[in-house]
Amino acid sequence: MPSSDIRTLEPKALWNCFADLNAVPRPSKREERVVGFVLGFAARHGLTSQLDSAGNVIIKKPASADRIGQPPVIMQAHLDMVHKAGDGVKFDFDRQGIEMWVDGDWVRARGTTLGADNGLGAAAILAVLAAHDLSHPPIEALFTLDEEQGMGGALGLQPGLLTGKTMLNLDSEEDDTFTIGCAGGIDTTGRFEYNETAHDSTAPVSAIQITGLRGGHSGLQIHEGRANAIKVMARLLNACGEDVVALSTMRGGSARNAIPAQCVAQVVVLDEARFAESFEREAAGIREEFRLIEPGLSITTTPAKIEGSDVHTMCAEHQKHLLLAMQAVVNGVYRMSPVVPGLVEASSNFSTIELGGGKAEWGSLQRSSVESSKLDVARAFRAPFELIGADVRSGDPYPGWSPSAESAILDKMKKLYRELFGHEVQVGACHAGLECGVISMAYPGLDMISFGPNIHEAHSEKECASISSTQKFWKLLTATLADLQL
Repeated sequence: MPSSDIRTLEPKALWNCFADLNAVPRPSKREERVVGFVLGFAARHGLTSQLDSAGNVIIKKPASADRIGQPPVIMQAHLDMVHKAGDGVKFDFDRQGIEMWVDGDWVRARGTTLGADNGLGAAAILAVLAAHDLSHPPIEALFTLDEEQGMGGALGLQPGLLTGKTMLNLDSEEDDTFTIGCAGGIDTTGRFEYNETAHDSTAPVSAIQITGLRGGHSGLQIHEGRANAIKVMARLLNACGEDVVALSTMRGGSARNAIPAQCVAQVVVLDEARFAESFEREAAGIREEFRLIEPGLSITTTPAKIEGSDVHTMCAEHQKHLLLAMQAVVNGVYRMSPVVPGLVEASSNFSTIELGGGKAEWGSLQRSSVESSKLDVARAFRAPFELIGADVRSGDPYPGWSPSAESAILDKMKKLYRELFGHEVQVGACHAGLECGVISMAYPGLDMISFGPNIHEAHSEKECASISSTQKFWKLLTATLADLQL
């Protein structure tokens, strides 16, 4: 079923808005086109809209006729999406709309991220704004920017423009769970300038490729033990040694908040016999360790050619130091929560690297629901790189969202969920980053809750959204608006 047929799915109002949204390129930090689309949407439906000082979009809709005089509710979602294509997929995210198809109960994209995170939440808000048959209080719709690359829109949110005291965040990914807390985060980046060694143009060059990993959301899937392609590459190269291979280039990862699913390096082979032996021995061990969780893992080496009169690689000393630091650096779960069983408290994800031409640059994201451990895990990530003299910095922090046991919207929605679906909803916190904690800095005292449909494998080309779950989500959302009298 092509993208056009997505519009036949129920609820049509939501899926049509999602199809319209997915036709518009919307990468983080380059949201001009989708902002224009949303402002145009408001104008077409005769609604008041404005941009705040950070570029976030606010649209206001009066209450339905039966709800005049009631206090407004804030509905919030972010407009940007993670842009990631699968191995070998050529896709121009700046020009092409997402190509969707239906696979049973799931909507998927052809070789790329789907954008259900957070496109389905944004589409649901647009559908509410366009509807004439829903009962609802006054709506203050908040569409934030740059959530996926540092929550820039929420961090810059302008105070004084919203009057609602209750906020529905539509950025969760499990339809049987209400989220009332989340982790904060901090970005740690690094730069290392190194000396180069020149090799004759006839030197044997090999391309090492690590592909086929599951990747995924570095908050939601970090506890699953998925392989990190950058860490695997560092392990392989260290096993070979700087006297066997000389590193020329490396590229891995695609987004700060995605577990890297691929990494490619080019090396000059200094000792072919030892390279073949040590490479295959280490690769075999890695395949065995991850055979259950990473069935698609592929580790290959093929002859390559680097254009030019000679080939430049890292000098042996700098290569040894950098690769040891990369292998030693903290990655994955750092600490489990002693308060919430099964919840990751702190984690780190080595997300991107670009190496060549005398410099290496990398990015990472550390998360924690506790501010002190967020800073601790960031220091732990920096430490090995600082020891080798790299320039490593942590910045762009955003706060977590502390759960509150006293919440009128939580109590109301728990009761409503039980009445609609015949069983209790789960309530908890998540290790992913939600904008609620950041938004509360500009609007303190908000009573907030996060919910959404089932979305699997967000931040990867395997991302998919459940059709039946989206129907359940829409039913809960519209029933909540009809029942909301706070």
